[in-house]
Amino acid sequence: MFDGYDSCSEDTSSSSSSDESEEEVAPLPSSLPIIKNNGQVYTYPDGKSGMATCEMCGMVGVRDAFYSKTKRFCSVSCSRSYSSNSKKASILARLQGKPPTKKAKVLQKQPLVAKLAAYAQYQATLQNQAKTKAAVPVEGFSWGNYISSNSFTAAPVTCFKHAPMGTCWGDISEGVRVEVPNTDCSLPTKVFWIAGIVKLAGYNALLRYEGFENDSSLDFWCNVCGSDIHPVGWCATSGKPLVPPRTIQHKYTNWKAFLVKRLTGAKTLPPDFSQKVSESMQYPFKTSMRVEVVDKTHLCRTRVAVVESVIGGRLRLVYEESEDKTDDFWCHMYSPLIHHIGWSRSIGHRFKRSDITKKQEGHFDAPPHLFMKVKEVDAAGEWFKEGMKLEAIDPLNLSAICVATIRKVLADGYLMIGIDGSEAADGSDWFCYHATSPSIFPVGFCEINMIELTPPRGYAKLPFKWFDYLRETDSIAAPVKLFNKEVPNHGFHVGMKLEAVDLMEPRLVCVATVTRIIHRLLRIHFDGWEDEYDQWVDCESPDLYPVGWCQLTGYQLQPPAPQSSRDSQSSSSKQKKKAKSQQYKGHKKITSLQLKEELLDGEEYSFLQGASDQESNGSASYYIKQEP
Repeated sequence: MFDGYDSCSEDTSSSSSSDESEEEVAPLPSSLPIIKNNGQVYTYPDGKSGMATCEMCGMVGVRDAFYSKTKRFCSVSCSRSYSSNSKKASILARLQGKPPTKKAKVLQKQPLVAKLAAYAQYQATLQNQAKTKAAVPVEGFSWGNYISSNSFTAAPVTCFKHAPMGTCWGDISEGVRVEVPNTDCSLPTKVFWIAGIVKLAGYNALLRYEGFENDSSLDFWCNVCGSDIHPVGWCATSGKPLVPPRTIQHKYTNWKAFLVKRLTGAKTLPPDFSQKVSESMQYPFKTSMRVEVVDKTHLCRTRVAVVESVIGGRLRLVYEESEDKTDDFWCHMYSPLIHHIGWSRSIGHRFKRSDITKKQEGHFDAPPHLFMKVKEVDAAGEWFKEGMKLEAIDPLNLSAICVATIRKVLADGYLMIGIDGSEAADGSDWFCYHATSPSIFPVGFCEINMIELTPPRGYAKLPFKWFDYLRETDSIAAPVKLFNKEVPNHGFHVGMKLEAVDLMEPRLVCVATVTRIIHRLLRIHFDGWEDEYDQWVDCESPDLYPVGWCQLTGYQLQPPAPQSSRDSQSSSSKQKKKAKSQQYKGHKKITSLQLKEELLDGEEYSFLQGASDQESNGSASYYIKQEP
């Protein structure tokens, strides 16, 4: 044992806004036909007739307003609920040692609700998320094994500025030496030894004990930010013993001289590394703070919610009127969906007045300076106007970029956006984007970057042509110069692994992969799930995290579907695709039954890609073509 040694470490450096009824919305163009169904009124471009019955909730409604070309479900919510319940049945079957069924039974039906349009889809999806999508146990999943066995690469911590240590990760890389517990030892007390980083994957590092050289038999993964990882020299200053692993104890007679030789010129963690980790995990938001957050039942407005818990910077917000605290919403503290009390009134945004006349005891308004600041814009000159067309990520289907319209211009650069062909007549599904948002794009963005643009639902003239559509709707495109074209040097590459929030069910953080990069836009795929569940997100989204974030913060990670399950479903997928292709004319993307068995059988948002994507990771024009 050694009680000391020579180390040669290198330090690296209150809401009084009016109710929604008081905020009048400009009516939609009279040229759009109106569909009435179960008391709900929706616009629909072609006004076709015909009825359909939802396979999930049993609702009967206007067929052309149903979700997907197959018209099996009345909404995205029902399609996802059907899939989630089937997934739960599949999981239970595997736990019982049974093979997953090709068509798992639906475990429960959802309440009968009117959800023909995007507003109702969003409402039902979020209201029922806790019931329909069971969290998959993470036991048995190891990021280390997953990375090593598949030779995956993880996105570096420096890609995530909002995550712990994202801005002060320093020079931590392969070759850095640390002091860690020695598990290859028969002594009854806890002893340590020095190890070097062989591979880095987010916060996780593959370590090899000094003295093993090219022998990887005792390599192990651990979280660099964990409490058992220390810079070289920590044992000497803390009076902890250094003991070489039993497997190699016989290799050298003078271990102290060996260490001095090995560590000369080597790098280690900064001496204040653990302090920096601790400081980076202190979050300004506290429980009982009141905020304004998007109303998950009406996208067009906000409501007051109270911070119930804070995990890794993610907030569980409970709407103020929820007596049993089950009506909640998850988002990161830097999410564009939350604001300080009074924000809605200040910009002219709809706001749902609370039935609670005064603050509950212990609740207090979150200070405005805690919220993410948006870039200031100059709306005095040429600016966005109501009726202008653009392309936007659909907040209800994040795998799709859709034809959209500016429905209202608010103060401070905020815009109310509607997805053409899917809007409720009262504008209750309009969504608020800031003018600098990376989720809105100029007309032609998808075509230039070879992304499939989703045309208005029911639009008959396909393939969709912007020139024809602008002429037919007597509208103009929003000027290209008004859009945010800044592209940070984000560091992401296609194929990188990370942990990402499923924004359709934002309490879940899942194993994910970057599958495409267009300027600052990332296509995120959830491992083991169908492509229909992919999400387009910004490279600086606070809903993306490094590998190991869940372990570090204590958040539950949703693992990918087992490979065996995916393999067992491939043949049935091909059979289903063949059968469908005979039934339906034209291109139809039929997906396989993986862990999410009985997927969304709907909208195909495939991409015109070749063998690989051309990455765009620097400052560039929106009109630089991305080769497939």
